Amino acid sequence: MDLILRTCALLLLPMLTLTAQDSMHTKSVFDFSRPESTEQWRSVNDVVMGGVSTSRIVHVPDGHAVFSGTLSLENNGGFASVRCLPQEFDLAEYDEIRLRVRGDGRTYRLRLRMDSGFDGVAYQASFPTEEDTWTTVELPFTSFRPSFRGRAVPNAPALDPGAIRQVGLMIADGEEGPFRLDISAITAGRQY
Repeated sequence: MDLILRTCALLLLPMLTLTAQDSMHTKSVFDFSRPESTEQWRSVNDVVMGGVSTSRIVHVPDGHAVFSGTLSLENNGGFASVRCLPQEFDLAEYDEIRLRVRGDGRTYRLRLRMDSGFDGVAYQASFPTEEDTWTTVELPFTSFRPSFRGRAVPNAPALDPGAIRQVGLMIADGEEGPFRLDISAITAGRQY
């Protein structure tokens, strides 16, 4: 019996080591499994420029958050978004951000800001979703492009992961109608 236990332990050791190494290379940014996880998030929609799109982010009993609403192109609108309140994330040691999402087949954007202001340059990267399928999206920090009010900012400094103060989600795909993105977690990762 001792031999069997020792053999099992030797077989499991590499898996335990891999799990420990993987956790050293990731950091939780947002864990949406808890009901209070969405309390620090706010909607910012095209109503700020006369549009009528709507959005919200809520925690659902299934143990994840839902970013949902209706995108409208009326009154020169066309975007709906949510973002967290400013805070320190300390992501200088990481080179990508990962999202665990279940989408509706539409394309969304992850937006990062290096300041605490309401308006200013945001760094964004788009990601497609698969309808009704949980997927992990990996976005290298180098893939984020600076934008201000929907326009590229070519002279902006590169995104500094150590300076990120706000994280947000946006839909602006030009397609009117309801949208829904389920999100269970946002983590930062580092390549081995």
